Amino acid sequence: MEDAEDQAADDAEPRLRKIIHVDMDAFYASVEQRDDPRLRGKPVAVGGSSRRGVVAAASYEARKFGVRSAMPSVTAKRQCPELIFVPPRFEVYRDISHQIRAIFRDYADEVEPLSLDEAYLDVTADKAGLGSATAAAKAIRRRIREETGLTASAGVSYNKFIAKLASDQNKPDGITVIPPGKGAAFVQTLSIRRFHGIGPVTAAKMEGLGVFSGADLADKDPRWLAENFGNSAEWLFNLARGIDHRRVKSNRPLKSLGGERTFFNDLISDTEIREALAHVCAVVWDRAAKKGARGRTVTLKLRYADFKTITRAKSVPAPIADGAALLAAGEAILAPLLPTELGIRLLGLTLSKFEGEEDEEDGGTEVTGPADLLSLI
Repeated sequence: MEDAEDQAADDAEPRLRKIIHVDMDAFYASVEQRDDPRLRGKPVAVGGSSRRGVVAAASYEARKFGVRSAMPSVTAKRQCPELIFVPPRFEVYRDISHQIRAIFRDYADEVEPLSLDEAYLDVTADKAGLGSATAAAKAIRRRIREETGLTASAGVSYNKFIAKLASDQNKPDGITVIPPGKGAAFVQTLSIRRFHGIGPVTAAKMEGLGVFSGADLADKDPRWLAENFGNSAEWLFNLARGIDHRRVKSNRPLKSLGGERTFFNDLISDTEIREALAHVCAVVWDRAAKKGARGRTVTLKLRYADFKTITRAKSVPAPIADGAALLAAGEAILAPLLPTELGIRLLGLTLSKFEGEEDEEDGGTEVTGPADLLSLI
């Protein structure tokens, strides 16, 4: 969905954009395989190997066995008995990410990172003088390989939505180009679960309504979409036709900041759950204070012993001013959820809706901005 400023700019100066989405291939795991030759060609998972561990990233060798990020380590090991667990080295990943972003800036002034391992680039201006967005994408991928020893996949198209979908089309170490006039046909061949910005809950709702692919979505008229998806109707209507007017924004604001902790033993008593909440709140507020981020919405995340995960949110009229207020908001959300018959294996808390940020209606779709989430494992 597009903000008023973007829409006004597009109306005033319509033009064809050239967008690249670059996505590193199995980034964390690939870094570990690069730095330790003994891991090359073997199934590798970055994360904790204990019974409370979670996979943060998996190599392509591990993915062949169904190992995926966010999967419990015990499940991953069951699916791939030869899986090798490696503890994460986030400082190393951040340093490499900064190195890659420096490469991006040789080709585009407008670079919008989504995370450590992916970013959008607007190369409409052809900063490097290579003649085409495809040539720029090839040069970027070549330099990443030469300077970091890692591979990246890229999607090249005329808007962000299609470029991101395209970057996933020929992974790993691939490039996909979707030119103007081909976007709608490309989008309509894909499963609705491939659509960036549509989360699993909304995808399940769509499938319940008979919408499984981009083509199915394109068959629905605006009235049907409005009845079932509210304010997201126009956005969904456009996506199914390969339309996305969002600009690449170099200074994309932080949307949320939080932390979460996975526990070695399930938390059962109200007291230990509240103590865990206080610990997470203290860490989150310390980070928020350092960034000068004052938000109005607190979201609590709980994962139970059976792996069911719930989130509950509470908004307050004025930005939260200190750690005590953050904890009070967190406790207000937690209180109705206690006592619990199931143990708690993970607890997380996120602060969002920062000062100066406009409220947005998403009509039920799970469209999220970039989150700064710290694992407290």
